[in-house]
Amino acid sequence: MRILMLISSPAITDPRLYNEARALIEGGHQVSIIAWDRFKQNPIRDSLEGIEIIRLRTALPPQCGLGVPPWHAFHLLQWQQQCYREALALNNKNHFDAIHCHFLDTMPVGIRLKRQLGLPLIYDARDMYGYMMQASFPRWIARAFEWLERRLVMKADRVIVVNDVMAGCFADMIKKPITVVMNCRPLQSRQYQGRLTTDKYTLLYIGTLHKSRDLPLLMNAVRDLFNVHCIIGGIGQSDYVEHIKKECGKIPNIAFIGAVPADMVLPLTVKADVIVSMFDPRNPNGKLATPNKLFEAMACGRPIICIRDTYCAEITEREMIGLAVEYSEEAFKKAIIRLRDDPQLREGLGRNALNAAITKYNWQIEQKKLLELYRGIHRSGINNT
Repeated sequence: MRILMLISSPAITDPRLYNEARALIEGGHQVSIIAWDRFKQNPIRDSLEGIEIIRLRTALPPQCGLGVPPWHAFHLLQWQQQCYREALALNNKNHFDAIHCHFLDTMPVGIRLKRQLGLPLIYDARDMYGYMMQASFPRWIARAFEWLERRLVMKADRVIVVNDVMAGCFADMIKKPITVVMNCRPLQSRQYQGRLTTDKYTLLYIGTLHKSRDLPLLMNAVRDLFNVHCIIGGIGQSDYVEHIKKECGKIPNIAFIGAVPADMVLPLTVKADVIVSMFDPRNPNGKLATPNKLFEAMACGRPIICIRDTYCAEITEREMIGLAVEYSEEAFKKAIIRLRDDPQLREGLGRNALNAAITKYNWQIEQKKLLELYRGIHRSGINNT
C-alpha cells in the first residue's frame, strides 16, 4: 500500500511518527509525509530511511508576540489548504491507498481527501484533544474542542490510540475498529547497562515544553542539589520555550538543549541515570496519558520519576520501574535525592524497566499491531467513493 501521513509539525522530533512510518516501510509499504515547517528551519523535501517527507511553509511564521490564537488558527488554515492541494498533486503522480492523520488538526484535510479520493482514513490519536485544551483555554473553549473532536473522529474508518484507557474513551465516540499502538521504543539492548560515565548523577527530560508539564516544579526541585545534573530538551510554543530556556540559564546544574531529533532521544536516555515525567494530574489528559518518556526509560533500562494519580504512575508502580510521587516540589526533590543516594535501588528499578520492555512494552510488539491494522484495511478493501 502507498500511505500518506499528515502531521502539523516539521516531522523531525516526533518518535511515534518516525517509528510508525519506518515500521510500515519495513512491512513493504510506501510512506509519504506532508508536514508543516512553520518556522522555515528544515529542508522542503527530505528522505529518511525510505520515508518521503514534504514540508510546507505558510506565508508568515506565527512568531508574533500575541500568543497562539488567533494567529495560529490563521496559519493552520493556510497550511491545511496547502496540504490538501499538495496531497492531490502527489496522488495524481502515484495514487495513495490510505490517509493516516496524526493529531486532530490534520483531520479536516484527511476528511476532504477521503471524500475526494475515496480512500480509507486512519486517525492516530495521541491525546484526548478536548482534555488537552483544558491546559490552555477556559473550560467552555475546551468543551467546544471536545465537540469538534467527536464530530471529526466519526469520519475516520479506523482509530489508533496510545493506551487502553484512551481506547475506552474513543469507543464512546465511534463504532469503527480501535487499535491500541503504544508509544513503545525499540529495545536498545537485552543486557542491562549501568552508568556509562562517572559524571554527576543525571536527570533527563525530553518532551513537550508546555505549562501542562510542570517544568518549573522540576527546575526548583533540582536547584542547588549536590551532585545532581539535569538536562531539559524538547519543543513547544516559542514564547514558553524561550521562558524555560531563560530560567534554565539561571540555574547552574541545569542544561537546556532545545529540540532533540527523534533518533537522538534514546542515545541521550541511556546516558542518563533517571528519566522524569512531568504530567500535571489536574489535567484530564495528563491523567490518562502514557508519555514517551515512560517507554524511553524502559527501553534503556532507566528508572522514571513520575507524578501520582496518573496512568503513567499506575504502570510505574505495577511494573516497579520507578518512583511515583505526590505532585509537589518537596516530594519530587525527595525522590531525586533517594535515587541519587541509593545506586542499588536505581539499578533494581532500571533492571525491572528493561525487563518490562523486553516482555511487554517494546516497539517490536506494537509494530505488529500496526501492520495487522493495515493488512485488515487491504483485505477489506475499504472504499469511500
